[in-house]
Amino acid sequence: MSRYVVKLGSNIVAQDSGALREDVLGRICDEVAARHAAGDDVVIVSSGAIARGMELMGIAARPQEMADLQAASAVGQGELHRAYVTRLGAHGLHTAQVLLTFLDIGRREHYLNARRTLGRLLDWRVIPVVNENDTTATEEITFGDNDFLAAQVAILVGADRLVLLTNQDGLHAADPRNDPSAPLVREITDPDQLAELEIGLSPSALGSGGMRSKVVAAEMATAAGIATTICSGLREGALARALAGEDEGTRFAPHEPRYSSFELWLRYAKPARGTLTVDTGAARVLREDGASLLPVGITAVEGDFQQGDAVEVHDSTGLIAKGIVGYDAETLRVVLGMQTKQVRAAVPGAADEAIHRDHLVLA
Repeated sequence: MSRYVVKLGSNIVAQDSGALREDVLGRICDEVAARHAAGDDVVIVSSGAIARGMELMGIAARPQEMADLQAASAVGQGELHRAYVTRLGAHGLHTAQVLLTFLDIGRREHYLNARRTLGRLLDWRVIPVVNENDTTATEEITFGDNDFLAAQVAILVGADRLVLLTNQDGLHAADPRNDPSAPLVREITDPDQLAELEIGLSPSALGSGGMRSKVVAAEMATAAGIATTICSGLREGALARALAGEDEGTRFAPHEPRYSSFELWLRYAKPARGTLTVDTGAARVLREDGASLLPVGITAVEGDFQQGDAVEVHDSTGLIAKGIVGYDAETLRVVLGMQTKQVRAAVPGAADEAIHRDHLVLA
């Protein structure tokens, strides 16, 4: 048995007008049902609620105001899920609507609860249909694009493969909209290959992402040991071939998992609320010795964060780590540069470590 996460972008779910791509959605649901019948688990991550709401309300262009986007999503989300209920239900399958915000992933207890819920749905042989809860998300707590949400869901459920369906054949050496002759990149086995490519940032008329967000999502998933494919959702049979691991689209080879579940959550899911700058000695022991970060090694504090928030750690060369801070920003500004004895005298009961080694992941 294998476990798959399949992500459909807005341009796969809907036409530019916002009307559903009936034939495409039906074919994809047929292929999902076939994998389910073979004994596999499948999670669908689907964009398209805003597009559906726009079409139903007669809105011609994607709104820019958050309130308009949220209202369009509220109108379209039920209709979007009904499309999956109808098509998968025709195969005798049950679906579950799961709406997440960045807050559900960024807080550890919410993250674990989301993982338990998705796991139980899969145990029940239900197909979760996941989308961002655009109706309540704000600019500060949004994923920004469902590619990142799909990667997080793949990590949450321990997927064997993530498939990102788009309206292109895969990742090209240059943006095919600007250079139609740009060759398709069949496989990425080393992230360093990406530096040589011109990866497009432009989203579709309905979506919020582009090829770059898909590549970043693939990097996130492969760092967790999850094979990833970017391919066309419009090409008949492409999804079935991608799920089978065949030569379809662009395949990203998984790396040997380098991070624990906690480290993956910290690295990719929990938003950083501030920045700590450290001296060369602290940077060295963090990199080479896997040590905790003490206040004595900190030279500057930026941001307004609380104890338990995530912060980035920088030295003169840039980002070196991310971790869960043991102080709030105001207190840390008081004790930075102090030896441990001085910290204990200045702030009785304070932790010795600004970031404990168990709560830190190197960049």
